[in-house]
Amino acid sequence: MARPIKETPVLTGKDARRFAEEMEKPKRYSQEEKERMQKARAVFQRNGIFL
Repeated sequence: MARPIKETPVLTGKDARRFAEEMEKPKRYSQEEKERMQKARAVFQRNGIFL
């Protein structure tokens, strides 16, 4: 039987500010990095592993 999912704690103070700042500036990936990730995703899909 599955265990119940616990509540996610609320971020406060410095953690909340840092999280909000990080969400405002998304990470940029180079074209080479994007291609590498696409190739890895294709391998996972071929093998039936979905992320």
